[in-house]
Amino acid sequence: MARNSIGKLYCIHSFGESHGPMVGSVAEGFPSNTLIDLNHIRYQMNRRRPGQSNLSTDRDESDDFTLVSGIFEGKSTGAPITFLIPNTDAQSKDYSHLKDIFRPGHADYTYQAKYKNRDYRGGGRSSARITAGWVAAGAMAESYLKEKIGIEIIAYTQSVGGINCPPLKEAPTKDQVDAHAVRCPHAETAEEMQQYIKQLKAHGDSIGGTINCIVKNVPAGLGEPVFGKFNALLAQYMMSINAVKSIAIGDANNLLKTGSELSDEPGNAGHWNTKENKNNGLLGGISTGETIAFTLGFKAPSSIAKAQTAFDADFNPISLEINGRHDPCVLPRAIPIVETMCASLILDLYLESKTN
Repeated sequence: MARNSIGKLYCIHSFGESHGPMVGSVAEGFPSNTLIDLNHIRYQMNRRRPGQSNLSTDRDESDDFTLVSGIFEGKSTGAPITFLIPNTDAQSKDYSHLKDIFRPGHADYTYQAKYKNRDYRGGGRSSARITAGWVAAGAMAESYLKEKIGIEIIAYTQSVGGINCPPLKEAPTKDQVDAHAVRCPHAETAEEMQQYIKQLKAHGDSIGGTINCIVKNVPAGLGEPVFGKFNALLAQYMMSINAVKSIAIGDANNLLKTGSELSDEPGNAGHWNTKENKNNGLLGGISTGETIAFTLGFKAPSSIAKAQTAFDADFNPISLEINGRHDPCVLPRAIPIVETMCASLILDLYLESKTN
């Protein structure tokens, strides 16, 4: 049985395929009588959409959406909110030769083995195209959290291949992140990353890297022990994003430190805070009220123009060059996916905290 929904009280139901008529989502449990910030939803959708720069796929989708339920006079009614996002620039002919081929690094074989029938056009249901609906529902959650609670979620490209952004003195703003097409806020590093991605794209290759995400002003008490821990659910939401292969919550270097080195001293008296936030705003899977940060590792896209060895329908090895339009690096367009999926989780945990 497929699992196309995520969340407990704020639940996102996902539907659609890469080359179907449309993709979208149904957001259930969004607080009623809330003004819907359409501009913020469009902002995040535009950051995710294909065709936005020469670092992304040449597929050009505007990602305009239609709201068909759950909104009256600009406010939520408490009913399910449905986002419809048409696919207007699908070129299915680019995939006709892949009908009986299992591409390396893709979900072609596993979908065929599981369902005995798969949409081979652009990966069908396994395509990152379907995340457009996630971003729409998550952006709605993000604007609610910012307005009602003051939570800020900011992600940026930390590394592309072996090119790393130097440590930042403070969290960047979204404008600083968006100042560069690769969405790294450090100008010199961003330029180096961009040139590297362009070079790989010109040679029919691709690259992965890491994204850092910083979450500020999370209230204390979010997360449900023991199987609903904040960090455990964060891993589920993030690892559901296409191409994500790892998550490190907090400073990965802490794994090399002793217990005494990780002992976090109290900060200012009178309220809970620590001097260095060594536990990354989480204790026992519950938020402390301090900043939470995590790093995601993304693999290089598997759809490349360089010759690879694939299987045909009879499992014979064949040489394959994948044509069509693909991202040479997914990181720039993954930034809003990370932010909005994180927002969806936090809204779900926030609503759940109100039931305790």
